[in-house]
Amino acid sequence: MSFNTINGTSLKEKNMGTVLSFSGPGPAELILIIFIAFIVLVLTAIKVFSFCRIFSRTGYSWAFGLLMLLPLSEVVIPLILALIDWPVSKELRLLKQEQSGNSK
Repeated sequence: MSFNTINGTSLKEKNMGTVLSFSGPGPAELILIIFIAFIVLVLTAIKVFSFCRIFSRTGYSWAFGLLMLLPLSEVVIPLILALIDWPVSKELRLLKQEQSGNSK
């Protein structure tokens, strides 16, 4: 008897039988996969909606929030928002300058 046989069946034949008999995930696994996919979609929708609101409140188009769907944008876009001058801030600064100019 060789080392490659178990009960008259070779290891290669036994492994092929287990690979071919695999039928995929069962019902419990499918429910878990669908649940996790649903949670991921909901969290992604919340993230995109919140960044759409942030962009619209800073004076930019709300559509810039859709950029959050791109990879690595979770790091880049908040840095850009933190470092650039917002249109709302520019407008406020101009209004304050006009108001201080009129009061003199």
